[in-house]
Amino acid sequence: MKSNSHFTKLLRIKLNAVLKAQPSLLPENAACLIAVSGGQDSLCLAKLFQMQRSKFNWGLTIAHCDHQWRYDSRANAEHVEKIAKEWGISFCLRTATRSLTSEASAREWRYEMLVDMAKESQSAYVVTGHTRSDRVETLLYNLMRGSGANGLASLTWQRSLTPEINLVRPLLQVSRHETAAFCQENKIVVWEDSTNQNLDYRRNRLRLETIPYLQTHFNPQLENAIAQTSELLSADILYLESQAQHFFVENISVIWDATAPRLHRQHLQQQPLALQRRIARQFLSRYLIHQVNFEDIERFLNLLTAQNRSQSAPFKGQIFALVDHPWIVLQHK
Repeated sequence: MKSNSHFTKLLRIKLNAVLKAQPSLLPENAACLIAVSGGQDSLCLAKLFQMQRSKFNWGLTIAHCDHQWRYDSRANAEHVEKIAKEWGISFCLRTATRSLTSEASAREWRYEMLVDMAKESQSAYVVTGHTRSDRVETLLYNLMRGSGANGLASLTWQRSLTPEINLVRPLLQVSRHETAAFCQENKIVVWEDSTNQNLDYRRNRLRLETIPYLQTHFNPQLENAIAQTSELLSADILYLESQAQHFFVENISVIWDATAPRLHRQHLQQQPLALQRRIARQFLSRYLIHQVNFEDIERFLNLLTAQNRSQSAPFKGQIFALVDHPWIVLQHK
């Protein structure tokens, strides 16, 4: 029989272990903006940070984004604000003033607002309640969309939002079951989002139907196994990205001319294919107006063996790549 504080102790231990293993993740005296939707994961995160605030001398602010998607969104925001006041934490709110027509547009707006609130509260860290369960869903979702390693390991412990603000996910070793039990132990009233049960959203169908099926028929420990895969991929990606960046250190391999940026194709040919793709992605990402995809990279790399003056099909924005031996040059039509 578990004690009434079993999950509270467990999650505090897990959080402290993560911060000890990765001290740069959230240092002492950090100013933290905690993104809170009102669901169990984000409320668990906020309560854990309130419990550990004095130990790490953190400055805390709770942030809520009202997408105006649901009839009860204002009541949801007021519920989060009430909890913030009860826990003695500052509160910030942003309400959408334009129509957010897709999950992608809502996500883009939400992170824009989180950066804005972080600047307002002078917070260097935006902290979210993404869990191990979210990591599993993300990997499976991106796998079915044909993502490469970067997409499969996209939920990392931290990433940069701006040069001054980092996004941190300290609960990636915690399951959704554990956050629910934590909230129950601490008598935290969770706001139930009705859209979480809507199977029209693919992520919901994955969470409610696909993953339980895989756990029942393939591996009861599916969540642990896939989360471990994501962690291994993350380490590999960090190494490969750093190796790709070394290519740009030598000026003889690249010219960052804004009107006609170019890569030395013979130097690029000498790299392993895995690095060629990452070098091409890093190079194209500086100039293309859209997120670089696999097709863009392969279109660019096909010019490594093409004849002089060959050119690629145009990328978005009427940009194309041209072989001007010994260079591959990006130009506007």
